[in-house]
Amino acid sequence: KYPQELRERAMRLVREAREQEPELSVTAAVARIGTRVGVNLDTLRGWVKQADIDAGKRPGTTTSDASRIKDLERENRELKRANEILLAASSFFARELDPRLPW
Repeated sequence: KYPQELRERAMRLVREAREQEPELSVTAAVARIGTRVGVNLDTLRGWVKQADIDAGKRPGTTTSDASRIKDLERENRELKRANEILLAASSFFARELDPRLPW
């Protein structure tokens, strides 16, 4: 992991390089800045891409949406597990009440 301040500095430098030279591609800017600040090029490219998504400059799942999706998936797993436990318990108690039932 890279420190947050290095991450922010690297992304700022890429953004500034592209503002100074509008014809400069993201890949070229990342290559120029990444080697200077010591950040892996693919990592820096991913940060820049995600920052553009979060800013609404390119389509994709924002960081906040990804976090919300992750939370909802966790809650869904917990609810499914609770439902399985409740179904097993209701089946158990139904057998206790009437042993002739097939479950």
